[in-house]
Amino acid sequence: MTISRYRPMLPTLAAGTVISLALSGNASALEIYDTARTKINLNVTGVAGVFHSQKGYAQSETAEAKGRDWQEGFIKYGVDVTQALSPTAGSLYANVAWVSSATWGQGDAGGFTTGDERRTHIEDLAVGWKSGDLIPALGRDGLDVSVGRQRIQVGDGFLISGDSLNVGDGLLGGELDRGGAYYLAPRQAFARTAVVKLGGDSGWRGDLMWLESDNPAQAKPAMAVGTLEHVSDDNTLGATYLKVLDTDNDYAFLHPDRDGTKVYSLYGHGNAGVENLFLSGQYAFQEKGNGAAENAWYLEMGWTFDELPGSPYASYRFSRFSDGYDPLFYGNGRALGTWFQGEVAANYAGPFETNARIQQITLSVTPTEQLSLGMLAYRFDTLDRDQGQNLDGNEIDLYATWTINDHWWVMPLVGRFDPDASASNGGSQLGGSGANYYTQLLAGFNF
Repeated sequence: MTISRYRPMLPTLAAGTVISLALSGNASALEIYDTARTKINLNVTGVAGVFHSQKGYAQSETAEAKGRDWQEGFIKYGVDVTQALSPTAGSLYANVAWVSSATWGQGDAGGFTTGDERRTHIEDLAVGWKSGDLIPALGRDGLDVSVGRQRIQVGDGFLISGDSLNVGDGLLGGELDRGGAYYLAPRQAFARTAVVKLGGDSGWRGDLMWLESDNPAQAKPAMAVGTLEHVSDDNTLGATYLKVLDTDNDYAFLHPDRDGTKVYSLYGHGNAGVENLFLSGQYAFQEKGNGAAENAWYLEMGWTFDELPGSPYASYRFSRFSDGYDPLFYGNGRALGTWFQGEVAANYAGPFETNARIQQITLSVTPTEQLSLGMLAYRFDTLDRDQGQNLDGNEIDLYATWTINDHWWVMPLVGRFDPDASASNGGSQLGGSGANYYTQLLAGFNF
């Protein structure tokens, strides 16, 4: 379930969005039963990846200076059911799914996984009711109530994009293990949710949510979240309020200032009435549990050159995260590089959306309907070095996405990460500050 009528007005940038859509149940499904009132769909999604990093990063007790080769994969499988009641009584819906995941080889470059992770576990288990035409003032299905295990996203994922941190055996002796596939992050459902959605696809709408995570690496927080948006054909303006109600005492040391944190956020995105323009921005003010005031914000502008072959797209984004900012449950809610900024930096080296100023340039072109090419270029600057941290650096990632047919896709990517400092000088890269050449190949399917 995606909480927001976010309408991206730029080309889809491959795997980050493909995986998110598949996991949130928006991918194609196999219809196995269909009558006038009852529909049952089978959903099966799988992604496998092969990865190589010439360098390792000091993020865990298992991290090493030498290069690493590893493989990740998952399959998510389940069914969703919709039962119409009557035009004035709405409809019931339910979803259940499992995820089987694993990491093989030497484990990822940050040492979060070791290559020994294997797990099969229930992922989604939710039920809900939509109002149909019962409340005309809210429009069709203007009231949507759901409970259970489900993926939740707010806006484009700046604050919440599922519970997607999938740490393996590499930290705390495996106590935080969620079954591997650290990069692919197939486990994104919050363990317990209660969600009320008000309003339709346009005009004023809002959400009230209670979310609880069972992710020990996130300290298993419970949160109250409220959103209010105004949605038009061209633009969305919105506000979010979030409060962390509690964290698990056994894991609170991982996020000691998270309990009691409040976040007030304003955001907007659209084209301001100009067809080829894309504008987006968000500001988040954070009162942490220890009383500290933090903030994060970004501004982004892009343009699609639709008169040129392949409709090239170019954008620039500036984002800033104060030195004590807690990024909570951010993720690639819109496209590759949305909030996991840098394939090496965001996943293994850092910065991890805190104490950082990041500039990003995106270029993409679609030569054919089945093939897209892209480049993501970054500059990372550390804001506060009082603790000796220096995660300054540059990264460039080149990728292609080949959509073979309606069910299969392939994505190769190569990146070069250039840190300004090694782990011995305040950075995170082990074995020196030389450039790291990083490669990955992903393949996925959905039915």
